[in-house]
Amino acid sequence: MTETPQTTQIPSAPAGSPEVRLAANALRGLRQDLIHDAFAYRPLPRTAADGPLARRLPGRLREYAGWTPHAVVAAAGLLAMAIAFGATTGGGVLELLYAGLALVPVLLTLARPVGAFWISLAAAPVTVLFAEEWDEWPWSPGSFACHLTVLTVVALRTRPRTAAWMWLLTAGYSVGADTLLGANYYNSNSGPLLVVTALVLLVVAVRHVRREAAQEVTAQRTVTAHERSRRTLLEERTTIARELHDVVAHHMSVVAIQAEAAPYRVENPPPELERAFATIRENAVAALTELRRVLGVVRAEDYEAPDAPQPTLADLDALLANVRDAGLTVEKAVTGAVRELPPGVELSAYRIVQEALSNTLRHAPGASARVEVSYVLGGLGLRVVNTPIPELSLLKPSPGAGHGVTGMRERVQMLNGEMTAGPTGEGGYEVTVFLPVPLATEGES
Repeated sequence: MTETPQTTQIPSAPAGSPEVRLAANALRGLRQDLIHDAFAYRPLPRTAADGPLARRLPGRLREYAGWTPHAVVAAAGLLAMAIAFGATTGGGVLELLYAGLALVPVLLTLARPVGAFWISLAAAPVTVLFAEEWDEWPWSPGSFACHLTVLTVVALRTRPRTAAWMWLLTAGYSVGADTLLGANYYNSNSGPLLVVTALVLLVVAVRHVRREAAQEVTAQRTVTAHERSRRTLLEERTTIARELHDVVAHHMSVVAIQAEAAPYRVENPPPELERAFATIRENAVAALTELRRVLGVVRAEDYEAPDAPQPTLADLDALLANVRDAGLTVEKAVTGAVRELPPGVELSAYRIVQEALSNTLRHAPGASARVEVSYVLGGLGLRVVNTPIPELSLLKPSPGAGHGVTGMRERVQMLNGEMTAGPTGEGGYEVTVFLPVPLATEGES
């Protein structure tokens, strides 16, 4: 009875093992970087002629400054061609072929960078056959210069992973040629080429990383500035909503109380009048409840409604006295017939003047200011202007984030008004605002 020999099978790595996935990802990266669309047309764009040196050139030369990278690559190709001429045996057609194989891949990096690498690598075993007595193996002098230039330019034009694949393929060819086909192994120049290209690619990779980091920082700063501006806008709108909530809630409460008390002030009021006042009170209470429900969401958890009414233009003198105590010399001028305006206009006008004077205290210490309030037909005009900072002032302006101007603009836009803010011809700063007031509202007041 014979036994059937049992064969021992070596367990293979499962398809989902880390080794298989790593190898698959590596092959996928190689195919994506160096095989897929290897000869795609990717022309080298012109550089921006706005550098410190280019700006000093005359107009005609400045236009050509954008072609500087192309000229450098062409010069490197001519240098590789010159090296190839000096190392070629024979002459005529072989000399032209050798020189062309050293020049063409370098020039091709300007249009088809990955394809230029493959041509340079494929030309290496061809050109080495025409070198003098094979003194250099497996890279002839012309091919050495050409491939070094191609690797550098392609690495600059692609990403670090592509440069790593190119170096590995170059190392694979060099080691394979030295091991299997080397005619004079001790004269091999694979080591110098691999060391030099590794250093060059390392420098290029560091440059890529720094540039990407700088771009990421710039993008992050842009996003941060946008978010900061957006947050400032939302905070200012929240503040405005809170203040208007307090103003409107106060007036709606007054309406409800007066509507409830009105029938008792008239002796024997008719039933129709009592029903009318009751309807007014019910609508006022309902509107107040809805207002508190909708606008109350903008209140912070720690927000407390002010005990005193919101300020109006009647409180402007107290505001000016306060800033004078802080060291700001300020004048006030009122033109037109002073009249009561809608609460929202009064509050916004007061806040705009308050913020403009606060900006003067922060950014123009030692300067004087002037506040002009103009009651005109159809609206209210405001102008706050300050003088330049005195030359002998010992106080330094404090930096600001521009939140004050943003808040003023929000208040003006809320009322469909107009605002301009900017420096004056004398070196000061001016804020001009117009807040429209409908004529019907003026007549009712």
